[in-house]
Amino acid sequence: MSPSLFSPFEVGNLKLANRIVIAPMCTYSAVDGCMTDWHVIHLGHLALSGAALLTIEATAVVPEGRISYADVGLWSDETEEAMARTLESVRRWSDMPITIQLAHAGRTASTDLPWRGGAQIAPGAANGWQTVAPSPVPYAEGDHPPVALDDEGLARVRTAFAEAARRAARIGIDAVQIHAAHGYLLHEFLSPLSNRREDRYGGSLDNRMRFPLEVFDAVREAFPAERPVTVRVSGTDWVEGGWNIEETGAFAQALEAHGCDAIHVSGGGLDPRQQIPVGPSYQVPLARAVKKVTRMPVVAVGLITGYEQAEAIVGTGDADLVALARAILFNPRWPWHAAAHLGAKVRAPEQYMRSQPRQYQSLFDLEGSAES
Repeated sequence: MSPSLFSPFEVGNLKLANRIVIAPMCTYSAVDGCMTDWHVIHLGHLALSGAALLTIEATAVVPEGRISYADVGLWSDETEEAMARTLESVRRWSDMPITIQLAHAGRTASTDLPWRGGAQIAPGAANGWQTVAPSPVPYAEGDHPPVALDDEGLARVRTAFAEAARRAARIGIDAVQIHAAHGYLLHEFLSPLSNRREDRYGGSLDNRMRFPLEVFDAVREAFPAERPVTVRVSGTDWVEGGWNIEETGAFAQALEAHGCDAIHVSGGGLDPRQQIPVGPSYQVPLARAVKKVTRMPVVAVGLITGYEQAEAIVGTGDADLVALARAILFNPRWPWHAAAHLGAKVRAPEQYMRSQPRQYQSLFDLEGSAES
């Protein structure tokens, strides 16, 4: 019996060779939103990993939507051209489908690089700017408060998401993921901890979901109908009185009704008071809960590092796919090792054929090599 982890799958019209997704991971190495040679190396080696899908890191739809001044963007001809050049190099040697996570960081934008502490940079300081959010509530005590988006500001953000989706389509990206997790702008609208609005975008669950659904609709309309649009959510804020898994289920059902093709269930990131029970598979119960209330494909993520662990998540139906982040940075050939362990085949470039250990001579499937 072949392992579930290496069975093919489809998200909308997108055919995936197995159930392993490379999650979006910020690398804070862009210049003025433009990808650099770093991204050719970073994305290129991940595209040779044997996973089914490569996700481009959180990509800001406007400059002020970046987490930091070194984030990737897709808001101008320059940022589009830089990304197109990067993808041209990657695709020359890999046919792995590529999706992009479109994002706006909201009140947690304008920060320094993580390896420099990641603190907020105030407006007027070098590399800093004024942040925006649903309400003028800062993320942490001492942070410069964001400015609440008015109707004109909301329209600008919706338009920016749609325009970024059009740019992604032009350069041949296979799918779009909308970032509504980890305390960024769309998550801020969803959570009552950060959304204190008294208009049609605040208060009730339906009102708090309204703007994220408007953004989804704008992206879905802008991106080619035959290519998938998915959403990443935080299943819970891990804070009492915050966004919770029941609300996530309702949001998932609303997204499905709007034509969403899949949902990626993560957690947290909105409030510094969060109490996260970190451990192997700690967010899988969130994915399982969402899978019970929706027919969309569900992606699980969060300390999924073991081969049997990943196989069990898919095999038991807790989720349809698993996403790897830190684990695949630490071991960029994780899918190869998983396939060897579970007795499956995995795509690999013909240039690496001779790397197969003697006991795994039938491991590699060379048909996936773009240059074969």
